[in-house]
Amino acid sequence: MSNAQCPMPNAQYSIPQNELARRPAQMADFKREYLMGQGSSMTASTVNTGNSPNGDRSASQVLHQNVLGSRRFSNYWWASVVTLGATGFLLAGISSYLKVNLLIVTDPTQLVFVPQGLVMGLYGLAGLLLALYLWLVILWDVGGGYNEFNQETDTIKIFRKGFPGKNRRIEIDAQIKDVQSVQISLKEGLNPRRALYLRIKGRRDLLLTRVGQPLSLTELETQGAELARFLGVPLEGL
Repeated sequence: MSNAQCPMPNAQYSIPQNELARRPAQMADFKREYLMGQGSSMTASTVNTGNSPNGDRSASQVLHQNVLGSRRFSNYWWASVVTLGATGFLLAGISSYLKVNLLIVTDPTQLVFVPQGLVMGLYGLAGLLLALYLWLVILWDVGGGYNEFNQETDTIKIFRKGFPGKNRRIEIDAQIKDVQSVQISLKEGLNPRRALYLRIKGRRDLLLTRVGQPLSLTELETQGAELARFLGVPLEGL
């Protein structure tokens, strides 16, 4: 047998000294980059951007609900119908008195002024007064306003527009901490009523929805659930 010594098994895996010298620096750089990446990802996950595309944190702390007043389609429709009808009646009465046809669709000059023409003229005058009232209500936007719930200041502001005078601006302020629940009121029948109320400790219930034309049941439930979730109170009445 040969007396030559076999090489050590780990000789071919030996690491040069200069490579060993560079290892601590490489590990330090890797650790620093890893920690920086972790820190940036944690910061991004804790920012509450709310509903604003610009990342406004205050957007998720304020809930603003617009309330439609008298400026709705049904009021415009009825004001227009009453105006046209009343104008026709008044012109018919005047035509029967002057014996001059002021209308296009019919000839009221054949009517006897007393009592037919006179009655039609009075009907037309009353109708024009009613139409004037409807148009003024639309112009003043009676019942319109908004509900604002601010968690940053712990305040609730209910604003409505009224008739001209001391009640033109109706404002009600309350504290969010005093809110006990959100109440849904349902009444079906010939005169249905679907309304949303805010139950506050020590005060009467505050109406949050519009007056006159009731909301659909789906819209009412959606608004009630959104508000109850925002305020952290139960939703009652379902």
